[in-house]
Amino acid sequence: MRNKRSILAPIFAALVFLSSCAGPGASDADGDALSIMGKKSDLAKSYMTAIFERYEAATGNHLEIIACEDAEFEAAAAGRFADGDAPDVLMHFHNADLSNFDVPGNFYYLDDESWVSDLTDSARAYCQDGEGHLLGLPFWENSVSGCYYNKTLLSELGLNPAATQAEFDMLCQALAETGYTPICWPADHCTWMFQFAMDPIFADDPELLAKLNRNELAYADIPAMADMTQWIADAADKGWFGDDYLQTGWDDIGSVMASGEAVMTFIWDTWFYTDFEQGNKYAVDDFALMPVFMNTADSGTYEGGNLNMMMVNKNSDALDTALDFLAFCATADNYNAAFDGISTVSCFRGQTTNIQSRMVTDAQTSIQANERVSTAASRIVGYSAEEVADAFDALFRGRTDAAGCVRLMDEYRVADAGRQGAEGFPPPAASPDSN
Repeated sequence: MRNKRSILAPIFAALVFLSSCAGPGASDADGDALSIMGKKSDLAKSYMTAIFERYEAATGNHLEIIACEDAEFEAAAAGRFADGDAPDVLMHFHNADLSNFDVPGNFYYLDDESWVSDLTDSARAYCQDGEGHLLGLPFWENSVSGCYYNKTLLSELGLNPAATQAEFDMLCQALAETGYTPICWPADHCTWMFQFAMDPIFADDPELLAKLNRNELAYADIPAMADMTQWIADAADKGWFGDDYLQTGWDDIGSVMASGEAVMTFIWDTWFYTDFEQGNKYAVDDFALMPVFMNTADSGTYEGGNLNMMMVNKNSDALDTALDFLAFCATADNYNAAFDGISTVSCFRGQTTNIQSRMVTDAQTSIQANERVSTAASRIVGYSAEEVADAFDALFRGRTDAAGCVRLMDEYRVADAGRQGAEGFPPPAASPDSN
């Protein structure tokens, strides 16, 4: 347990946004500033700028915001830690890219911080590592991922939402027979759908996950992975994704769902308030939520939110200041001011000013019974959503079958784990041109 920290002395307040990742010495005048590094688009969120400004106004302390272009962030952040120029606070999702850092060596475990008990169970679970250590403060918009469906259209057709895999399959078949696309499946560079199916496999069996991450078994050894892959292949073949799913991308989902062309899609609630196409035939109020069904959990599954975490550099000279900053962010008056009017599921028990989707609140009983913490993307060593999607693209385009798709996912995962230096995985083969 840390010693009680001293009250912070006020210093000149200013907020500095750098247009790209700045190198050492780029802001020498800010030597006393608390540095916070993240993606440019993340740090520009209204609730982030609000909490930064509120902190500076309340404490007189200075923040140096190191905003990286999104595509450059992972390499730049890992490079800073490797070069001894690490920020005091790093904003990062608990995903496979976190393995690029020496987490135990670089980050302070937050298990004993005073605000931990105010986190919701799902937010806390997302931010914990395999040993139960809390890696960061989840200060972000939260969401519930599941199968969002057009309840108005189902009612008009005399159909009901599903509560089991068999019911879901029958629903998809009935919709296809009436001329509707059952599921809007954006196969053109959208990658998140597969992790929803994989979460139950590994969240419900931690030892299975541990063996996979020790390279003691492969996806190909896990029957549920074959079940998932075959179900997705069969759904595509039956027309459940429609005729244009390979050309359907992120920008197309809104119009497909708002027009009623497709009845269901696997997505998250905040999407309806940020990207759904308004003014078409169907509005947000026409939609409801049921679990995702992809043949890995008979009662279906929901995925809890993927959250950006504030992680503290344990080797920072400003460790206590960084921890005080997190405590400030985790205080009810402050996070409620920052998230006022933001559409998000609560990360904090005391969160009251955010807007919670009626779709989520109406499905609360089902969510509580079937929600899993995001597991595939955050806890499988070597997991890459893009490479999983690449394997399925080969399946959809007839370049491989379901078993071959699973083998491809294994090959990608093992290669990535080896490049990351994960224990038990072979290192990458040396280039023929290397000396």
